Amino acid sequence: MTLEPIGFFHTESKYPYEARRQAAVDEKNSLGEIRLHPDRGFEQALEDLEGFERIWIVYQFHHNNEWKPKVMPPRGPRVKRGVFATRAPYRPNALGLSCVHLLKVDGLRVVVAGHDLLDGTPVLDIKPYIPYADAFPDSRVGWLENIESERWLVEFNSQALQQMRWLEEHGVSQLQGFIKGQLEFDPLDHKRKRVEPHDNGYRLAYRTWRVGFQVNEEARTVQVESIHSGYSAEHLNAAVDPYEDKGLHRKFKEIWQI
Repeated sequence: MTLEPIGFFHTESKYPYEARRQAAVDEKNSLGEIRLHPDRGFEQALEDLEGFERIWIVYQFHHNNEWKPKVMPPRGPRVKRGVFATRAPYRPNALGLSCVHLLKVDGLRVVVAGHDLLDGTPVLDIKPYIPYADAFPDSRVGWLENIESERWLVEFNSQALQQMRWLEEHGVSQLQGFIKGQLEFDPLDHKRKRVEPHDNGYRLAYRTWRVGFQVNEEARTVQVESIHSGYSAEHLNAAVDPYEDKGLHRKFKEIWQI
């Protein structure tokens, strides 16, 4: 059996740790688009799709080269589960399926929101989401039955919100959604996320940025306090700029003095 991509997905999220835990979460800050291959007749294949509010995307987990019969899900107790009982990417055939919000069809571009894909993901198929056939809200969900009771409330103070708005205006648009996705379940689980103790609280890493936060375990709340550059002064002054973002970090430090 040979599968050939019909196109590729494009979004700001590039690395596996940036992927949303599920699609349809944080739609405002989770934008992307499918770019279909030209000269294949796909313009005709896309006709009539724009009338649907949501679509299914079938794709390949292209960062995964092996599969695992049991995996540790990002949420819930630290217990390994059979991979077929999870949405983990470590699957025998590395196939993914996500339901996303369709925003626009423009030629060979399909613009969506609320996705959990990464930049460069090979797209294998597109199908319309049909509520009467695809939605069963009363279905049992196995080991996920009580997962919502483990959710933490993630709050942002005024400084963090101002910093994130500034960063969004300068092209860092995925940060707020990433923070919420990482911290609303097991916020201090350093084995499954890039979290470490820092000063009198904790710090979460996102690319070259660092997020300072506090936790109240009794109230099960996370307070995001501030955003920081992940560069030391020495690294920031070095000429090498592998991520081409040091200019942005310098402007950020000038404004926020941190």
